[in-house]
Amino acid sequence: EDRETTIIDGNQSGSVVTFNSSETLSAVLTGFTIQNGSNFNGGGIYCLGSSPTIMHCTITGNSGVEGGGIKCGDSSSPTITNCTISGNTASGNGGGFCLPNSSPTITNCTITGNSAVEGGGIFSYFSSETITNCILWNDSPGEIALSAGDGPTATYSNIQGGWEGEGNI
Repeated sequence: EDRETTIIDGNQSGSVVTFNSSETLSAVLTGFTIQNGSNFNGGGIYCLGSSPTIMHCTITGNSGVEGGGIKCGDSSSPTITNCTISGNTASGNGGGFCLPNSSPTITNCTITGNSAVEGGGIFSYFSSETITNCILWNDSPGEIALSAGDGPTATYSNIQGGWEGEGNI
């Protein structure tokens, strides 16, 4: 698991990794750098109705309209652990993450330097994210944008500007 030297490069030709066949937590992606992806949905990783395990990965330099780094939608509940999500962009929502109708568990991750129109770090829409022991910092226009629904539960995390549960911060 040497994510600095084991690189999957999307060559700007779509999502680098896609989970869209009802994958469960037993589908494991670990130890890779996921970079240079470009797609409307999830430039780096796109989860559609799937709940994979993503560990020890760096997701960087990807772009999308929804979810530059990762998009989890339509009842996706991935477990994302010990990952760095940085330097991703979205021309719409969620530079780091776009999370419509999903319930991801995000633990021990660093989400930094991502940008989007809304939710530089995380864009949440009718989702219930569980964020534990994470750093969200220097994302633009803010760390978390809550569009609708309850949004994330964040504990033991360092979120620039804090997290009050509403709006861009």
